[in-house]
Amino acid sequence: MTSDSPESDTSEFEGRGGRVAWRAWLPDTTARAVIVLVHGVAEHSGRYTHAGKLLAASGFAVYALDHIGHGKSAGSNANIGSMDAAADNVAFMLDLAGREHPDVPRFLIGHSMGSLIVLYLATRAPIDVEGIVLSAPPLDIPIGNPLQLLLAPVLSRLTPNLGVLTLDSSMISRDPEVVRAYDNDPLVFRGKLPARTGTEILNATKVVKGRLDKLTVPLLVLHGTADAIAAPSSSTLIEEGAGSKDLTVIRYEGLYHEIFNEPERDKVIADVVDWLEAHVTEK
Repeated sequence: MTSDSPESDTSEFEGRGGRVAWRAWLPDTTARAVIVLVHGVAEHSGRYTHAGKLLAASGFAVYALDHIGHGKSAGSNANIGSMDAAADNVAFMLDLAGREHPDVPRFLIGHSMGSLIVLYLATRAPIDVEGIVLSAPPLDIPIGNPLQLLLAPVLSRLTPNLGVLTLDSSMISRDPEVVRAYDNDPLVFRGKLPARTGTEILNATKVVKGRLDKLTVPLLVLHGTADAIAAPSSSTLIEEGAGSKDLTVIRYEGLYHEIFNEPERDKVIADVVDWLEAHVTEK
């Protein structure tokens, strides 16, 4: 493991689709629990430094990978390859982090596409976690026109890297500094999202909706009510369809898509810490 900054450690592993880069924010004392944080489309794990540092300060060992095609990992720009591969790499990161910190509970936190990957993984087969936190899960996606949605599967097969959809960065946060940093971050992909990723996301939403009853671990679902990228109705679908008996949904009035990067971000992270602390159990 090599030092990336005073706050984080970095390394990599050989994952499905190529080399996967990851970073960790670690507490000064023995970790109370392990968290694997899963980022969204076209971005990278380094954008979660603020959240990682606050969670580490609360005693959690936080690990975050860059998906294939993202950040410092291998692959074509913003092309995740497949949802199964992305889920497998998250599972590997979870196991790796668990080996680094044995005998403590494990949690997953996903944002946007990261939430979808976590949902896909957790409903595909049972996983060993004490709980899952979902930020802006995108089961209902209000962006993209009908023709793009119709053509995406064909383009995914024929030209998987062809750009089909542009994300409007002004929708991510009400904080102009966050938007400016996002637009100028060399590790954020600002071109059109490739057909393969778009198709994998759309297909995964259908799959996950059909097996929400398999989601039985404790859940915390967080959504901004002004999210124009992942419709807030997505969280309602989970609230109504998940099989978990321990399910909390928090809706933040007026917040945009990236609730961890909104002006109220410290309150959001404090809510996550409170929920995690209530679910940390002795293994």
